[in-house]
Amino acid sequence: MTTEQHDNGGISIVIPAFNEEGAITDGLRDVRTAMEGCGYDYEIIVVDDGSQDRTAELARNEAGVQVLTLPENLGYGAALKSGIRRAQYDIIVITDADGTYPAHYIPELVAQLGQYDMVVGARIGDHVEVPLVRRPAKWLLRILAGYLAGRHIPDLNSGLRVMRKDLVVRFAHLLPSGFSFTTTITLAALCSSSLVKYSSIDYHARIGESKIRPGHAFDFLLLIVRTIVYFNPLKIFLPIGAILFLGGMVKFVIDLSYGDLSETAVLGFIGAAVLWAVGLLSDQISKVAMKSSGL
Repeated sequence: MTTEQHDNGGISIVIPAFNEEGAITDGLRDVRTAMEGCGYDYEIIVVDDGSQDRTAELARNEAGVQVLTLPENLGYGAALKSGIRRAQYDIIVITDADGTYPAHYIPELVAQLGQYDMVVGARIGDHVEVPLVRRPAKWLLRILAGYLAGRHIPDLNSGLRVMRKDLVVRFAHLLPSGFSFTTTITLAALCSSSLVKYSSIDYHARIGESKIRPGHAFDFLLLIVRTIVYFNPLKIFLPIGAILFLGGMVKFVIDLSYGDLSETAVLGFIGAAVLWAVGLLSDQISKVAMKSSGL
């Protein structure tokens, strides 16, 4: 890589792949077609995440594609982090290998980056194929994350996005190895006042079997709470403490009508005080930790 190439706005396109032999060839050709004539130097890095089919072989057969093979299945996030470490350019594009994200959006998203730290392809276009069974959980998690982050989030975990490499480096210690990579970097960016833009895209039905399982919904929920606790713990502890306090107050009023004071009311007040104290302490620890890490 020459300095001139780097300064010309080169793009590293990182594509994690696990058992995607049915889609990888067409997907890579779509990416190359989208990038031809767009004026950017670019590289395509496919990270084969321990596939047991011909994914890596088919990817290697495509001209101009680098294939990084992991010895075993380490997870979506681990594959992305491996590919981003390999990337030579400062502008990172991530997309999936399953045919769901239209590649023609990539130059458009890159063009919108400008002063932003990240541009997310939000799956809110006219043609979005999301299985009905997943929609309630996705909606609930998105609303919860938006409330806790204090920002409107059109798409919490879109797998098509453009971001600056230093954004990934800043939050590398928080980014998990599983499917929660995109959720985590979304929340981390929003909670640290990074500039994030959402751009509407379509979303196709995937080719092959989905890797997402029902149990992952709980993992996403836990991840959202944990990330918010790291950046803004009062968002978690204050409301829960308020619920305990109100519960204790209601029980206290009921007890007064009987001329008694129950342990339940006392425990409600004590529990609220403890949670608020822990929240305040966590908030101070969070601020010190972020200051020391330069966030």
